[in-house]
Amino acid sequence: MSLRTLYKRAVSQRLQASTFVALLVTVAISGCTFKKAELGTKDNPVNLFFVPSVDAKVIDSNSKLMQTWLEANTPYKYKISVPQSYIAVVEAFGSKRADVAAFNTFGYLLANQKYGAEARLMVIRHGKATYQSQILAKKGRFKDVKDLVGKTFAFVDPASLSGYILPLKFLQDSGVKLGDTQFAMKHDNVVSMIYQGRVDAGATFYSPPEEKEGIQDARRLVKAQYPDIEDKVEIVKLTNDIPNDPIAFRKELPEEMKKTIADAFMKMVQTEEGKQAFFNLYGITAMQPATDKDYDGIREMMKSVNANAEELLTKKK
Repeated sequence: MSLRTLYKRAVSQRLQASTFVALLVTVAISGCTFKKAELGTKDNPVNLFFVPSVDAKVIDSNSKLMQTWLEANTPYKYKISVPQSYIAVVEAFGSKRADVAAFNTFGYLLANQKYGAEARLMVIRHGKATYQSQILAKKGRFKDVKDLVGKTFAFVDPASLSGYILPLKFLQDSGVKLGDTQFAMKHDNVVSMIYQGRVDAGATFYSPPEEKEGIQDARRLVKAQYPDIEDKVEIVKLTNDIPNDPIAFRKELPEEMKKTIADAFMKMVQTEEGKQAFFNLYGITAMQPATDKDYDGIREMMKSVNANAEELLTKKK
């Protein structure tokens, strides 16, 4: 082998070795450079999700107020997100993009079932930690739910606790076998269908009336369109109570962080600005500690009507 060939081989081997060392150094530096910051810091804030419920501008302004208050009263930084649906919030727990979320009850049950989300707080509305559904019909037509046997009926959607699962269970327990049923997909649609005579009766959420604002149940949603809604559509019966919506946490969060944030929410809703912000978003006036066990009764109710959270979601689609 010639000296020229030996020289070329030595140079080649040296270049390969240098390239390999350079690659190792690059990887080491990259590992240091891109190491994720500690959760709760500016570079890795706590991801707080809100389920969409009202006008986007209302959510934006009130959620920013909450963010400011939380950052001033806890050692963490926060990022607020409001996706298009509660399903997106559920899946954000699965991808670990959500750390804390204000859930609707069905969304929580699904997030717990799929990803182990943990309820830590329960919201209070109108001084109550529970809510009910209502059975509506044209005024004076039915005296009792038993009169609904064989009648046409509108539910909200398959994944609605107040608009389907709870009233369905109530009607079954009352021995009522309905006639044709359909899903209107929105609470206000159910009310409109009853008003227009397209169905005999229907089920929606119920909230007690307020002294100044009047009715707060689903009929309120169509009052601008039908000013005489209270004269034409009445509550036939209220269902049993179930627990209100939770504030849920990603199960992998440090226990100290869960406790600190939960305590901050409790304190925030006791301030005037915090109470107003929560009320504007979800009609919340207070909160109380909660655990996942508080929702076992709803799970049992769902089992009794052969309802599974994931199956209902598929049915809704």
